[in-house]
Amino acid sequence: MRLNDISWEDFETLSLEQKRPYLEREEGDGLPYHTLFAQQFDRSLLERLCALANRIRFINKSREGALYLKSVLAHKRAMLYFSQPSSRTFLSHLAACQILGVTTGSVRDAATSSEFKGESKEDSIRTFSSYFDMIIMRSPEQGLAEKMAWELSNSSRSIPIINAGSGKDQHPTQALLDIYTLVRSFENTGGLDGRTVVFCGDLLRGRTVRSLSYLLTRYEGVKQIFVAPKELQVPQDVISMLEECSVDFEVSTNLKDAVKKSDAVYMTRIQDEWDSSKGASAKIDTSMFKFGAEELALLKEDGCLLHPLPRRDEIATCCDRDPRAMYWRQMRNGMWIRAALIAATFGLEREIMGCGY
Repeated sequence: MRLNDISWEDFETLSLEQKRPYLEREEGDGLPYHTLFAQQFDRSLLERLCALANRIRFINKSREGALYLKSVLAHKRAMLYFSQPSSRTFLSHLAACQILGVTTGSVRDAATSSEFKGESKEDSIRTFSSYFDMIIMRSPEQGLAEKMAWELSNSSRSIPIINAGSGKDQHPTQALLDIYTLVRSFENTGGLDGRTVVFCGDLLRGRTVRSLSYLLTRYEGVKQIFVAPKELQVPQDVISMLEECSVDFEVSTNLKDAVKKSDAVYMTRIQDEWDSSKGASAKIDTSMFKFGAEELALLKEDGCLLHPLPRRDEIATCCDRDPRAMYWRQMRNGMWIRAALIAATFGLEREIMGCGY
């Protein structure tokens, strides 16, 4: 099945699980052609991508290996189309492309493109596809990456799209780096299966929470605890998904109690850019949903503290030098797992895993 086998109207009505086969590579290897949402990744695919990321970072340690990696996709070009503000996600994808030798171009503000003149997003994407072999896009518009993937797949030049964040719904590559960080954090202490993961902060509007929560269902016996003010608690669609997957979860307002039970804590900032009226989030009392020295003392010795960044005051800086603070490692892990995803999208998984470096 390919996206040019189905109308947009019919594709739009499918569940995310039903959409998955339409987004895979023609080679039938289970790898994504378009990466649009977390539901595309099962346990096997996550393990393959983590292994590929490990292999790429190992090869890159030597000069000879780094030069080899820079040659594998030197014939490809990627467009970084970021119409929503970003620094980490943009630079992480840029660095991932550079590791693989991919030449890049970028638009980081629609006001600097022909959209400012009234050009439609569809026409902008078609234009980019004329010059590049992949589009990595971030947009405040929910579902835009899916629509553009369908448009390109039904054009004369189909190229893959990687969703680097779409509205409030999905951020699949962030979820990949979060899983990769968790897997690496627990690789010497029994693995990720059977762990308890706490999410805290703005869970209502945090697309990273939605995507990671789903990927955690791919692991056995992972309990999820959601800690937030009632106004920002995890939305019903995530709850319904967890119930459908028979996942053990709790909804709470007590961060300290949750930390005592946790193996990993995933903090998030208040997403006030989505406020319906200016200053609406500031009226919510978030004082009990911050992680500091007291919470750190309650975290297990082999636990870990994550944050997708940027942060404000939801994690105190006194936590930064603790070995359980993983948010800086998360950023570096993002570069490696995104390099793995780009390499896999272009069909290089087997070559890189089997190379002599």
